[in-house]
Amino acid sequence: MENEFIPKAIEIVKDAIKADNSGDFDRALSLYKQSFEYFMTGLKYEKNKARKDTILKRVDGYFKRAEELKKYIDEQKNGGGSSKSDGGKKGGSTATKDKKDSKDNDDEETSKLRGALSSAIVSEKPNIQWSDVAGLTSAKEALKETVILPVRFPQLFAGKRKPFKGILLYGPPGTGKSFLAKAVATEADSTFFAVSSADLVSKWQGESEKLVRNLFELGREAGKSIIFIDEVDSLCGSRSEGESDSARRIKTEFLVQMDGVGKGGEAGSLLVLGATNVPWELDSAIRRRFEKRVYIPLPEAAARAYMLKMNVGDTPNVLTEEDYEVLGEKCEGASGADCSVLVREALMMPLRKCQQAKQFIPFKAEDGSPKVKPAERYPNCPKCPPKLSGDAEGSDYTCKSCGAVRMSLWDVPSEQLSVPDVCRGDFEQALGHSHSSVSPEELQRFVEWTKQFGEEGV
Repeated sequence: MENEFIPKAIEIVKDAIKADNSGDFDRALSLYKQSFEYFMTGLKYEKNKARKDTILKRVDGYFKRAEELKKYIDEQKNGGGSSKSDGGKKGGSTATKDKKDSKDNDDEETSKLRGALSSAIVSEKPNIQWSDVAGLTSAKEALKETVILPVRFPQLFAGKRKPFKGILLYGPPGTGKSFLAKAVATEADSTFFAVSSADLVSKWQGESEKLVRNLFELGREAGKSIIFIDEVDSLCGSRSEGESDSARRIKTEFLVQMDGVGKGGEAGSLLVLGATNVPWELDSAIRRRFEKRVYIPLPEAAARAYMLKMNVGDTPNVLTEEDYEVLGEKCEGASGADCSVLVREALMMPLRKCQQAKQFIPFKAEDGSPKVKPAERYPNCPKCPPKLSGDAEGSDYTCKSCGAVRMSLWDVPSEQLSVPDVCRGDFEQALGHSHSSVSPEELQRFVEWTKQFGEEGV
């Protein structure tokens, strides 16, 4: 995919320079900040190292100029003098005007921060139903009673009975935590915010905690809403002596906002849904605020079989229900992501059969059109001469017994190729070089943490 962020950043910074040169320093500073967001996002996807270094040098220059402008503007607001090199603005503003300008700037900053968070709102539902999530019955029930029931049956939550306001999904990588969140986004009649550390961490001092506060305020104003924080440990890890003040302030703001979820809106109107692969790295105060902590373990055999079937989908195959059950048993220790990779590998096997085939067998399709399918690389046909069943160079030859024609895939007309259906043997071959991405030692650590702080989500 083409990196569109860098060109957009350059376009914005050009406008910033124009505003800077014309003396509109407030607008210039705002545009510089906006361009930095696009530059930082674009640099994540930039693969060319030389181009990345060039961009970083330019951004460093823009950043220094933005710092100068910020310092100058702050001095003007505090009644300081002006200098031509800094911009040449005249001082002498009244206290009333300063107060009005400060309020306008605060409103403008809030609008800008909310604009940056608008991309976190999921406007199009992912179209993932509860039935698409294999297993995880307890986890689905916990989410339903917190997200769906309060909207559908508000009379169930009377008196002191309130839905949970914080749920943590934790478990090994690839077990379906983010997939569950997508199901929630599809099924819930709520505004869904999907955020990560990149959306909430800013290089500008004090802006990160403002982003956190504005995120929660947006959620409360939207009424029924869900804030999903993926990899929540990257934002709310354990507090330590060596961490930066900025990281500590972000955690403090999270603690304050999660405690105040019920404020400024209907009780239970905002749910914070977190996901992590390393729950033991969470700060203890953050862990406490996630009232319900649900373990998402590796799938059982039945769930693995269901995942294999779902991932195969409508790809032409000859697999039976029994085949899926047997394959599900053979995939022990595999996560949902591992099952997906296994299916992708197995689906490639028919293509490899076509590429490796030395001969193809012609036949008539149901509509009477001529087709060819790859024969076995070494067909068990006693009347085929050795040159057909070996790797020696062949010639235009057709076996009168099995009908195999000596040719390679590249000699077959495109419209005549019939691709073999996926079969159980393809999966068994793929299983020969597939491995689980989760070690037994990692699993044991999750089990121990669950005994102390969590609950099973199977």
